[in-house]
Amino acid sequence: MGTEVSGPKRALKQLIGGRRSRAGILILALGAVMVLTHAAAFVLLMRHEGQEHSFLSAIYWAVTTMSTLGYGDITFDTDAGRLFSLWVLLSGVVYLLVLLPFFVTQYVVTPWLDRRRASRTPRKVPPQLRDHVLMVGADAVTQAFGARAERSLVPAVVVLEDATLAGELHDQGRQVVVGPLDSAATYRNAGAARARMVVSTLSDTANTNVAFTVRQVAPEVPIAVTASKPVSVDVLGLAGADHVLELGAVLGREMASRVLGSTGRHHVIGSFGSTRIAEAAARGTELVGRSLGEARASLRAPVRILAILRKGRLRPMTDDMPITADTVLVLAGSPDALAGYDDQFQVGGRPEEPVVILGGGRVGRAASRALSDEGVPNTIVELLPGRVETSYSVLEGTASYVVVEGDAADQRILRRAGLDQASAVLVTPRDDDLNVYLTLFCRRLRPELQVVSRATYERNVATLYRAGADSVLSYATIGATDLWNHAGLSHRVLVAEGSELYLVPRPAALGRRAPRAEEVRRRTGCHLVAVVDEHGVLHDAEAQPPAGACSLLLLGDRHAEKRFRETYSRKRLAGAGTR
Repeated sequence: MGTEVSGPKRALKQLIGGRRSRAGILILALGAVMVLTHAAAFVLLMRHEGQEHSFLSAIYWAVTTMSTLGYGDITFDTDAGRLFSLWVLLSGVVYLLVLLPFFVTQYVVTPWLDRRRASRTPRKVPPQLRDHVLMVGADAVTQAFGARAERSLVPAVVVLEDATLAGELHDQGRQVVVGPLDSAATYRNAGAARARMVVSTLSDTANTNVAFTVRQVAPEVPIAVTASKPVSVDVLGLAGADHVLELGAVLGREMASRVLGSTGRHHVIGSFGSTRIAEAAARGTELVGRSLGEARASLRAPVRILAILRKGRLRPMTDDMPITADTVLVLAGSPDALAGYDDQFQVGGRPEEPVVILGGGRVGRAASRALSDEGVPNTIVELLPGRVETSYSVLEGTASYVVVEGDAADQRILRRAGLDQASAVLVTPRDDDLNVYLTLFCRRLRPELQVVSRATYERNVATLYRAGADSVLSYATIGATDLWNHAGLSHRVLVAEGSELYLVPRPAALGRRAPRAEEVRRRTGCHLVAVVDEHGVLHDAEAQPPAGACSLLLLGDRHAEKRFRETYSRKRLAGAGTR
């Protein structure tokens, strides 16, 4: 099949290998030229002193002097000869201590280590492995997906062409298969026909080739791929992909859904079956000033308050917890129940305040479309002229966006974009350093403003929160969550970067007693928000468990999830050992 996947990489490797070979030849040639030049000068200086030596003796003297051995059987009698001997000695020291070790390291030791690592990297998975997830590539999305699979005890195999990178992952304990990504044999060796799903997060053209190749080996296995361009979605579907994730558009819509607005209206962020999960800001509503217990008692619609967030952080769910203007409620209920919540608490007669979007790339444009579809006016600030179309309207002109061209780090540009009247700002550029700066800048200009920021690398999430972001979303988390849900492993709803709602089977260690939320949180860090019966209905977390099979709905980060699984699996095993 085509060489789109591996051709550029092979060409790059050949280019690097060619440069290395030329450098090695140059180092060896330099050493030979130094020896021959010193030998010729040795013969001339010896003749000047009245001594005759063969050219072979001259080479012998040059090598022994350059290597600092200096046997002393051939010496100069004049000062000029002795100065020449010092020059030969010093040049030899430089060659032997710098150039020659570099040659040995690059062309002897490193290739040997690479071959040794490559020989230890598996080319084939065990034949009994099945229902695993096959991940093609090793970017941030697949790394997040693989870490989640490891925590959930789901087998995951990474397919790579780079043997060195594969060896590093293998040394870290990951299951890896090495082989050309455009070869059907690679996917046969990886057990693609027995896999639960194949995930590829390469470029659009490479994903097309991967989908074609995998479909040749495993006609029935689900294939999920990412796409960076809208026009690639149909092409990837024709290539055999069952699910195409356009990351830029999805991230933009997710960021738009985190805009809480200024009227207290709920915003749906996910679902579990027929139950919708939504966020609603308390700011401007009659809930501000009440305690959580009072808010629960005042709810007329069958809506559950699952969690309370402030600045993206979970707060204890105690009845005396005060609800402040910066409180965000995480709600669960049917569409009709959530509509009833809006009827009770939404501030009527006031339109949504506008939203400012910094950056007119794919993420920014997708966020703008999502906000416009919801009737929220928005303004895009973009530095590059002509990057964003200046006219777009939906719902017969009821919502539209405006484009302001200029530097988002310029206070005058932000004022012109309407930052003073905005309810929220979305920070969408790809550069994390710029996003930290813009988040801090907007927080300083409008302390009460809601700021939703994008992160490219997970290590910058905490920094963005410290800079003042109310919510942070990243490519890696959004992509991994979408692919995870599509694989049907266990449904998850991303509440905020680092905090997810997810279902786990009720541990046997809890027996039939009602679980205590505080005990679970203290032992694992997970917030037990509800018990879900076999019909998908949510029940109070500390009520007597319903009859039949049930699951626990937990809210927490990856560390808390890992501790929960380790804690209760250890308890279960310990209990089995004492019976």
